[in-house]
Amino acid sequence: MIRLGVDTGGTFTDFVMMDSSQLKVHKVLSTPSNPALAVIQGLQDLGVLGKEVDIIHGSTVATNALLERRGARLALITTAGFEDLLTIGRQTRRELYNIMVEERRPLVDRQFCFGLSERIGYDGQIILSLDLKALDRLIQKLKRNKIESVVVCFLHSYANPAHERKVGEKLARSNIYFSLSSDVLPEYREYERASTTAINAYVAPLMDRYINHLEKELGGASLKIMQSNGGCLSAAAARKKPVTTILSGPAGGVVGASAIAFQAGFRRLISFDMGGTSTDVSLCDGAIMTTTETEISHLPLKLPVIDIHSVGSGGGSIAYLDEGGALRVGPQSAGADPGPICYGKGEEITVTDANLVLGRLDPGHFLGGTMKIYPEKAHKAMAEFARKLNLKAEELAEGIIRVADATMERAIRVISVERGYDPRDFALVSFGGAGGMHACSLASRLRIPVVIVPKNAGVLSALGMLLSDVVKDYSRSVLIRNEKISLEEINRLFEPLINQARQDLFKEGFTSGRLRLLRFLDVRYVGQSYELTVPVSARFRHDFNRLHLRRYGYADASRPVEVVNLRVKAIGLTDKPPLPKLEKRGKPLSQALLDERLMIFEGQKFKARIYDRQHFEPGHEFDGPAVIVDYESTAVLPPGWQARVDRFGHLIMRTKK
Repeated sequence: MIRLGVDTGGTFTDFVMMDSSQLKVHKVLSTPSNPALAVIQGLQDLGVLGKEVDIIHGSTVATNALLERRGARLALITTAGFEDLLTIGRQTRRELYNIMVEERRPLVDRQFCFGLSERIGYDGQIILSLDLKALDRLIQKLKRNKIESVVVCFLHSYANPAHERKVGEKLARSNIYFSLSSDVLPEYREYERASTTAINAYVAPLMDRYINHLEKELGGASLKIMQSNGGCLSAAAARKKPVTTILSGPAGGVVGASAIAFQAGFRRLISFDMGGTSTDVSLCDGAIMTTTETEISHLPLKLPVIDIHSVGSGGGSIAYLDEGGALRVGPQSAGADPGPICYGKGEEITVTDANLVLGRLDPGHFLGGTMKIYPEKAHKAMAEFARKLNLKAEELAEGIIRVADATMERAIRVISVERGYDPRDFALVSFGGAGGMHACSLASRLRIPVVIVPKNAGVLSALGMLLSDVVKDYSRSVLIRNEKISLEEINRLFEPLINQARQDLFKEGFTSGRLRLLRFLDVRYVGQSYELTVPVSARFRHDFNRLHLRRYGYADASRPVEVVNLRVKAIGLTDKPPLPKLEKRGKPLSQALLDERLMIFEGQKFKARIYDRQHFEPGHEFDGPAVIVDYESTAVLPPGWQARVDRFGHLIMRTKK
């Protein structure tokens, strides 16, 4: 069976195809107006369109719809008196001292937020029955206003979903898309529950159409969609809960990076994914780390997702002068169309253009020599911009790189230093088309001792999708205080979630021997507002105190705790293709040498070697400065650094001792 990972990025759509004997990579320019066109084009290029292949797809459809606010026309149905739920939120401001801060923009217009007479208590008891006649009148109003999708979020529905289910049945009979908060996020905190459900309802119609279109074009292929939690799920499940796919592309990258690092012997890593429009970083301390505290476009998303921090700094990020005359880079991006100036159509200088001017990108071997780029256009535009600042073109180019690096350095500090981790204890795993050109510079800034640039680094997110399992997350709010907590009681409360998880994975085709059910608790000190997640064990209080100490700098073992939520991560183990070892044929490193060119570092010019990565063999070692070109990515080895090729073809880079 052929397996294919497909990752839709801002500039390129990446493909990694694996069968029993080989791995093949391919890239095509993304088609932002209709991402499916690039997917179909790539499958045609690979000769597998319409064939029986197993496809795992990282989609940006839901993400882009949310960021660009072009999802469904929404309405909210909630408990009467709580119609302003999404507008009020937590009554917090993103920028406390900015009196001009942008107003909160919920996904649902206030005029389409409706309250129904009903009430369920915190313990699940029905206090006031649902007004079904008012519901019928409301559905007619939704139709008159051409509402495309409905968010249903009643107070305390996590404790008893009966009223939400009745609303769902009526909406289904009226052929209106809907999302029930008790299905999407059965947890307390009505604002976060409503926000997460609203995101799901907002992107559901668009995602449904996209998946339908893809499945018709794919013919006999099996389609799975990558999720934000690092696992994949069937296309049918993705239709029901598209909110789980919001960060699917970056999640695939973290899965791939962790697999590569573990394979190379490094259990602690920071993944660094620099693409065309953004950079995504994540810290893995022996395992992929997840969080339930995420915001997308300033909207709370409370589902478990891989703990990824994103910034608007990528190869296509545009350089410009702000109102004060300072140099800025990003978050605006040239994307795939028109792209950087050196691509031939762009008109604004980008990070990619700066790397080209500094000699860190080889114009003769871009995308394996299959894509023509225009260095003379980049040099001319850089010189014109530099004259405005009384600089040389090379000085401006280095300034652009330094500004971009500073943005990415701050992102890495957010997930490491600010959370109690020392970057010097980790390896930096760099991937994405542009990551290898900046990784060593960032490692020097943060004193990270090792940089790993994996083989096929430019398509690692697509490769990570091939290495993912089917993963489903389940949760339930219980709010049990210290004096009532026992391991026996916790086990009893977990039973419904465990049974549901087993049934769902059985439906996906997994047998008992291929299931892994992991249990977790959201715990806090009594009186706190937020929780930390720890595995279920007799020592969960000890584990919570230890984690609290690391995260916040203090812990109090004498203080009573409260278990807020139960969580189950259900994993269906898939057959993963083995990553091939690099063949050793005994050829010298000189066989990989393509050319020499001048590179600029810190204002100095260096003669650098250009290597073709396809001719590397295990054990090859070389010193910087050097440029390593591959079909889908470029890596830069600065002066004072050395690189070694391991048995899988990964580049292990360190500073010279």
